Amino acid sequence: MSRRETLEKMLAEEPHDVFLHYALANELVKAGEHTAAWERFTLLHRDFPDYVPAWFRHAQALAEADHVDEARTVGQQGLTVAERVGDLHAAGEIRGFLELLP
Repeated sequence: MSRRETLEKMLAEEPHDVFLHYALANELVKAGEHTAAWERFTLLHRDFPDYVPAWFRHAQALAEADHVDEARTVGQQGLTVAERVGDLHAAGEIRGFLELLP
């Protein structure tokens, strides 16, 4: 069974596990399934809006696929969330990422 299949099976059993959703989104990115990955990240933002790592990784995945404007938008949203929840380390990382975007 592939890692993706394992994650999907685990998600069927634990649909409210934020990390499983995040891990699956990352697996989709690794597989080059960008649309499916971005849809998974969008679900993460809807269902777990304060999960800062998903905002940051979503922005990175968009940038890696040359969707820079969308990466900037998602990154800025993630920065807002990180600051609101008090995750100053993540806020700094996201801010640095945004500054490096072309």
